[in-house]
Amino acid sequence: MSQPYDLTGKRVWVAGHRGMVGSALVRRLAREPVADVVTATSAEVDLRRQEPTERFVADERPDVVLLAAAKVGGIEANRTAQAEFLYDNLMIAANVIEAARRVGVERFVVLGSSCVYPREAPQPIAESSLLTGPLEPTNEGYAVAKIAALELAKFYRRQHGMDAISLMPSNLYGPNDNFDPTGSHVLAALLRKVHLAKVTGAPSVPVWGTGTPRREFLHVDDLADATVHALCHHAGEEHLNVGWGDDVTIRAVAELICEVVGYDGELAFDTSMPDGMPRKLLDTSRMQALGWQPRIGLREGLTDAYRWFVDHVAERV
Repeated sequence: MSQPYDLTGKRVWVAGHRGMVGSALVRRLAREPVADVVTATSAEVDLRRQEPTERFVADERPDVVLLAAAKVGGIEANRTAQAEFLYDNLMIAANVIEAARRVGVERFVVLGSSCVYPREAPQPIAESSLLTGPLEPTNEGYAVAKIAALELAKFYRRQHGMDAISLMPSNLYGPNDNFDPTGSHVLAALLRKVHLAKVTGAPSVPVWGTGTPRREFLHVDDLADATVHALCHHAGEEHLNVGWGDDVTIRAVAELICEVVGYDGELAFDTSMPDGMPRKLLDTSRMQALGWQPRIGLREGLTDAYRWFVDHVAERV
């Protein structure tokens, strides 16, 4: 971009503001000189339906749209409901992007996922690896929907001149994460399991898989900061990876969670359960070249996530 995009006085719609990513974006936008942060719950507007989505956007007339709304879940949720994950996320993206085009939004950000990349992509994964090989089977439906969203944004830019960009973050965690045992991602699932083992005095914690896959983790507040930075400083059809550029094994992160929670029992790896992709490390050099770096280290971030879990969720599990 020749000049940074100025958020002063803008109306910014955070689609999916109650989720982990959306709520982090709302927190981050509180530090910007925007005029309004527009929100709507899923009960107020079902983004899977075209007519109510277009009516809402036509009424609110946002200048900027941050698309964080999505149906998300961990390995078990993804692999057992592939059609639902594909349909819901496909419809949300298509309806919101088209509605935004119709009212002429100034800027649009698609927030995706690193699962869009092939299972066997060379590591670290560059943006150019997209669509170069088969996807991880356990979350293929979700990944296809996310690929469609970023491709749709690209083609809307080409055909309609819509100023849309896409960001692909690494594995996210933090406040407002989903700690449901059947739908959570790996960090939230492990935090919950280790906490329960601690309070019940269990001698061990079950962990899915072998513990050998490597994952890159990013605190959701870092993603929110990266989103605002990219919104103001990036323009182009190629998506950007967002992450630390460093990864750890599932075993190592499980051990760190035990330290943060204060649990001294054993980890029991269930090798009959799937590992998912063997590794997902992103090449974040293009985002770094824009002048952005993450700031929340894994131990600090896990401490923050666990504090939120204790304050908001622990008494219900």
